[in-house]
Amino acid sequence: MIVQAVPGALVARQPWACEYRAVGLRGWNVPGDVVPDFLDPAVLDDPFEAYAELHERCPVFEMPQTGLFLVTRYEDARMVLTDTATFSSRPSPGASRQEDVAALYRRVMTEGGWARTPTLQRTDPPVHTRYRQLLGRVFTPRRVAEMSEHIDAVVHSLIDEFADRGECEFVSEFAIPLPGIIIAEQLGLDRSEIMTFRRWADAMLAMAQRALTEDEAVATAEIELQAQHFLAHEFEARRAEPRDDLISALVHAHGDDEEPLTMGELQDLMHQLVTGGFETTTAALGTGLWLLLRNPEQLALLREDPGLMKNFIEETLRFDSPVAGLWRMTTCPVRVGDTEIPEGAAVMPRFAAANRDAAVFAEPGRFDITRPNASSHLAFGVGSHYCIGAALARREMHLSFTALLDRLDDIELAGRLPDPAHETSFFLRPLKELPITFRAK
Repeated sequence: MIVQAVPGALVARQPWACEYRAVGLRGWNVPGDVVPDFLDPAVLDDPFEAYAELHERCPVFEMPQTGLFLVTRYEDARMVLTDTATFSSRPSPGASRQEDVAALYRRVMTEGGWARTPTLQRTDPPVHTRYRQLLGRVFTPRRVAEMSEHIDAVVHSLIDEFADRGECEFVSEFAIPLPGIIIAEQLGLDRSEIMTFRRWADAMLAMAQRALTEDEAVATAEIELQAQHFLAHEFEARRAEPRDDLISALVHAHGDDEEPLTMGELQDLMHQLVTGGFETTTAALGTGLWLLLRNPEQLALLREDPGLMKNFIEETLRFDSPVAGLWRMTTCPVRVGDTEIPEGAAVMPRFAAANRDAAVFAEPGRFDITRPNASSHLAFGVGSHYCIGAALARREMHLSFTALLDRLDDIELAGRLPDPAHETSFFLRPLKELPITFRAK
């Protein structure tokens, strides 16, 4: 779907759309111009041509449907991410046009469970600093290193399930269960229930993914309430009898002179850990293999030189970022590039667009695992809100692709992917499926 500029108005040809005044829509005020529509599943499935157009014509793009400002150039995105005084991480009421539906969702959550107490990604320094320090005691480089042997064992156990068949559906049989098992175990939960946790994660993210009806919002909230009450029981159990797991570490993360995390804080932190543990690494694993299959010369290069594995991972994260961007809200009027943004506006530094900025990455649309500055990407953010689980995600990717290439040869797509290939989401990039064939070594 496209939005077309016409004299005096923008008409979005969708049932949910209204007419929008063309005044102020920089870059597309000429009648007949086509405006990228980032709510269209087809555009979300393959947004890179639209990103290139924004880089050229309108690097800070105000979405006509929502008023959200997309910041697409690399340096501008870095500035937004690092200026926490001007661009707040507090939840923004202007990020969506579904105010009534969002209010209904919050009411169901508050009446049946615990309203979210903003933590970590939803706070600014100095409040954010406290949560970052608490989580920093849990997600340490040493802990990730100690997990490597077990992660590798899980990787091989999953490959064992399909290696002799010569085929598998990679997303459901590997990309989902691997990070799901790891995060479930770190939470001290039963790995056999990972699809339940996946259902919870999908519900927790639903309001940010797409427009929901009131009935969908209520049903989604009820699923999240199931997660909240399950987790509340686990929190209390760990207070009484700590274990060597992430929930126990969070419940007991405070020092002698610090207040323990409240139930609302614990619920919000778990919301972020559960969704991050499932969704982003799942997307990165599926995308990484898909990129290798679409670029066989790069796959051959990686097989010839396993020392390129680290750079392959960074290039995958740059080329097709698993998280397209995150929301911020302006605390005062601000100018970004040539665009004036008012106070209280919703802003999204669009990682996926910034990572295709030709001013930083030569030939940004070319997948090149030898790219010298691939690790300069913004896929995990930058600054104080840099993804706290980045080291774990990278480790899971490294061990996964090392094992897959060691054990499987002649990997090929088993057929055409669905159209669109990705689940419809404004800020995540999970493939729906990735059927492959191969020969076990």
